[in-house]
Amino acid sequence: MIQSFPPVFQENAGCLILGSMPSVRSLADGFYYAHPRNAFWPLIAGVFKEAVPDGRPQKISLLTRHRIALWDSAAACEREGSLDSAIRGAQPNDIPGLLARCPGIRAVLFNGKTAQALCLRFYPELAGSGSGLALRLLPSTSPANTMPFAQKFRIWREAVEEALYGSSEDYRQEAGRAGTDPR
Repeated sequence: MIQSFPPVFQENAGCLILGSMPSVRSLADGFYYAHPRNAFWPLIAGVFKEAVPDGRPQKISLLTRHRIALWDSAAACEREGSLDSAIRGAQPNDIPGLLARCPGIRAVLFNGKTAQALCLRFYPELAGSGSGLALRLLPSTSPANTMPFAQKFRIWREAVEEALYGSSEDYRQEAGRAGTDPR
């Protein structure tokens, strides 16, 4: 049985990004998205026009400064290798508990289809209109997903901006008020 990591968050988070389960490389390194060909960190850094963070503290800072929480849908599972298709016997992370600790989260962004399928299997009520959450499936950042980086980036940027600011236009207006463009 392999175990996921604890969530990365601050209570002021505005959106939650859910993966499925850390890869073999991430488990060995002890933190999310450690495979050098995984596009997650370049995508998130690119959304905010920042350098790709090197170490764990820099990665946590990038997320929390921009009010992003990060976790996995599954807390534990059986899996040989890193492919999501090999996940068996998944057990849920306490997503509702995290949402209760971060009442400002209004959007959940799924990093790939398996993250979405697991979360909604464990917590179908999150998809209901009463949850108050916007749910959005995004292309997986895994190297197994061969979608070109530029296409992934466009989709991820739009989703993150909408999750945090309501729209890309709202994002640009807020950045203008602050006198900077944080992308």
